[in-house]
Amino acid sequence: MPSPSDSLVELRHLTFGYGERVILDDVCLSVPRGKVTALMGASGGGKTTILRLIGGQNQAQSGQMLFDGQDVTPMDQAQLYAARRRMGMLFQFGALFADLSVFENVAFPLREHTDLPEVLVRDIVLMKLNAVGLRGARDLMPSEVSGGMARRIALARAIALDPELVMYDEPFSGLDPISLGTAARLIRQLNDSMGLTSIFVSHELEQTLAIADHVIILANGRVATQGTPEQVLHSTDPLVYQYVNAQIDGPVRFHYPGSSINEDFDVGVAA
Repeated sequence: MPSPSDSLVELRHLTFGYGERVILDDVCLSVPRGKVTALMGASGGGKTTILRLIGGQNQAQSGQMLFDGQDVTPMDQAQLYAARRRMGMLFQFGALFADLSVFENVAFPLREHTDLPEVLVRDIVLMKLNAVGLRGARDLMPSEVSGGMARRIALARAIALDPELVMYDEPFSGLDPISLGTAARLIRQLNDSMGLTSIFVSHELEQTLAIADHVIILANGRVATQGTPEQVLHSTDPLVYQYVNAQIDGPVRFHYPGSSINEDFDVGVAA
């Protein structure tokens, strides 16, 4: 695990849930600066919840959610907005504004959060679109681009303000192999060329392990393991082994806990 001084994001004994349902239970993890970190694990394990906690949309019930050494949970609105300006977010499926052109989508955060002159806004937008290979699509509408292109446009928007941290919520979901490979390479290349720290939620094992420096696997509300891709692949932990080998049987059960099948179907009950 990275030391605190090497971490841009840190969860310290953090607990969060909805009502009586605990999603994260006394979780400790670190996201190293300047690296690409993958959040993995079974569906419903709290991966997207962690992104929401980092951005302050959700608040920890106990423990600390640290961004660059500052606890996000007690921040007031002004402090939270200041922290969020240092973050970029790529939502699942892009979440582009349907009634704005590609150019206007990428320009939106610049106009919302800065007083830059239009000539400079234009140059920044075109540079960001060029970085994702879509400068030529600037005048198209979101309805005119493919799913993979929409994800790349959303990435250009996410990096428009030159954030320190970029978060990706399932950036590979629903993409064809070509678009998936392109998205994976962009995450890696932009992280290195822009000096970013990246954290992304993924279920796509092969591409994730190919581009990540640090992998965190969540299970049952806790961190099952974290380390390099090689360390994760060779983990002897039964739950991690089940996950990376896509096995049905293991610590993660197929059947949701409930009454016995005999009780539900009155098996063995006399007529």
